Amino acid sequence: MTQAPYTTQDGIAIITLANPPVNGLGHELRTGIVQGVRRAEADPAVSAVVITGAGSAFSGGADIREFNTPKALAEPNLGTVIRTVEGAAKPVIAAIHSVCMGGGLELALGCHYRVALSGAQIALPEVKLGLVPGAGGTQRLPRVVPLEMAVNIIVSGNPVPSEKFKGTQLFDALFDADLTGNAVAFARQVVAGNRGRPRVRDRSIESPDAEAFLRFARNMAQSVARHLPAPVKCIDAITAAVKLPFEEGLKEERRLFVELLQTPESRALRHAFFGERAASKIPDVSPDTPVREIKAAAVIGAGTMGGGIAMNFVNAGIPVTILETSREALDKGLATIRKNYENSARKGRLKPEDVEKRMGMLKPTLSYADLKDADIVIEAVFEDMAVKEKVFGQLDAVMKPGAILASNTSTLNLDQIAAFTQRPQDVIGTHFFSPANVMKLLEIVRGRETAKDVLATTMKLSKKIRKTGVVSGVCDGFIGNRMIEQYFRQAGYLVEVGASPQKVDRAVEKWGFAMGPFRMGDLAGNDVGWYIRKRRYVERPDMKYPRLLDKVCELGRFGQKTGAGMYRYDPGKRDALPDPVIDDLITRHRQEIGVAPRRISDDEIVHRLLLALVNEGAKILEEGIAMRASDIDMIYLTGYGFPLHRGGPMLYADMMGLYGVVDRMKQFAANPHGDPAFWTPAPLLAKLAAEGKSFNG
Repeated sequence: MTQAPYTTQDGIAIITLANPPVNGLGHELRTGIVQGVRRAEADPAVSAVVITGAGSAFSGGADIREFNTPKALAEPNLGTVIRTVEGAAKPVIAAIHSVCMGGGLELALGCHYRVALSGAQIALPEVKLGLVPGAGGTQRLPRVVPLEMAVNIIVSGNPVPSEKFKGTQLFDALFDADLTGNAVAFARQVVAGNRGRPRVRDRSIESPDAEAFLRFARNMAQSVARHLPAPVKCIDAITAAVKLPFEEGLKEERRLFVELLQTPESRALRHAFFGERAASKIPDVSPDTPVREIKAAAVIGAGTMGGGIAMNFVNAGIPVTILETSREALDKGLATIRKNYENSARKGRLKPEDVEKRMGMLKPTLSYADLKDADIVIEAVFEDMAVKEKVFGQLDAVMKPGAILASNTSTLNLDQIAAFTQRPQDVIGTHFFSPANVMKLLEIVRGRETAKDVLATTMKLSKKIRKTGVVSGVCDGFIGNRMIEQYFRQAGYLVEVGASPQKVDRAVEKWGFAMGPFRMGDLAGNDVGWYIRKRRYVERPDMKYPRLLDKVCELGRFGQKTGAGMYRYDPGKRDALPDPVIDDLITRHRQEIGVAPRRISDDEIVHRLLLALVNEGAKILEEGIAMRASDIDMIYLTGYGFPLHRGGPMLYADMMGLYGVVDRMKQFAANPHGDPAFWTPAPLLAKLAAEGKSFNG
């Protein structure tokens, strides 16, 4: 069956883009469009052509399934399709609904006329892949909408509702219903009125002070997107549209597209784009696995984490019963949730009436019996196995059959937690990241006996609550925290041998991290890591740790919540200030362990921390804890502040070259201080490096 079905109605040919789910402009569809236009040109009974989309989109642009395959560039490529439409002997009308993005919008701009349904989402999102539009988007859009509007659309990549274009030349008509019927009627009016076949390319860009505005826009793009070249290149392409004849501008746009395609930043952004989609695919769980219905949720714990988790469900329209051990804790938790919503309302993100509506979806309780009708319950209690045992024993007794019992544990053995119940198949890990109502990552931990429908349901639920769900197997710390432990270990060793906490943080933040390790520790609470280390000293006496971090905690310096950690904090402020107390502690600690401080470069700091992540990530891959390297990268991009333009630790290692990674690790192993044994390359890393391969092959 063709991807571009051809029909006629009242002397108007209708070509329907039919390549679900979003009518991506793959090779077969592109071929079908060209054939349809040629067929209409050859039929004397046809006076005009309407191009529209089947299903839930006009077109979402390129077919991502063809990325990096010969079909992506095979003729007719998108440029050829647009030239065919633009040069057609009969008027061509794009009838747009739902989604019109990227190449889909570029195709529409190549048509002689465009009509749309109100509410259709219009965008050129290529900048989000580190690219400029490559089929005339930067050249044609400024010719049909004000220059400022075109720049905002192209540089942001964000969708704009079709009705926002009223009064511009992008759409010749907007309809509220019956798009095809109205488009056919519009086509007949075009023919009857002998309105011809106007081309966007022939229009001039009307802007009285284009040069000054583009200079301003370029400066803004440089300051806002410091690590990403694409926004500035988008301005360059639009500048070409203003200054050059159309064909020359088109060539400049294409040159910039090809240039950006080779950049590491674009590779990183494309990796993240595909990685997010790959993360939702679980090899042994079929996409058509029946899922359990989630109409009501429950959360145990109304603290910072529990309250944030509850907000996710409420925001998605799912009512939540929230349980605490005391009325005081319950009231405090609800007050914090209300404060968060009221802050959103003050900033215009919520209507005042929505605050009350959402608060009304929260049912506070002190009794486990009130949780019995929830379809999923998530515990967010203290990270202690004895506490988890008590909670899950009570949940097992009260929850209805088929309810999902989820743990927000960040390190503990989920299989052991599941064994506290008579229904281990219903137990799963849902590790949210703080603040849970903001952070995008949801680490979904699959236990040994977790049922496939429970896993499928939780993955589907992650999308509903607007999280990026990534599946992890069971191990201490799962994927993210198991790796970050090695990162923090090396950060501690770097301070012991000569770097200050400020230098370590500055080096990492300059490289692109949102926050350095010591600022991150102070924010999260240093006592959390200390608790884990004390457990490690018993369970893993072979694992070495820099004891400096323990000494900081022994002083009661747990971070921002105590007003002091590796830094000090003025009351009510979050600025991390150097503290002479820590400087003195570091000096004395170095003397005790017999280390003479040395000068450490930013490059050593960055790569000791990064390659610690990579080596542990390789072990996690080899053990099957992570299904794919891109899953690890998604966890770090969405949960740990890893710079998006770097693509994640595993992709960064690939771009560095695994042979080079192993060689650098050998240099680190030669340093006697910093656990030289750790720098033995993981077997998978050593194997891939020797074979000249990569993690994301």
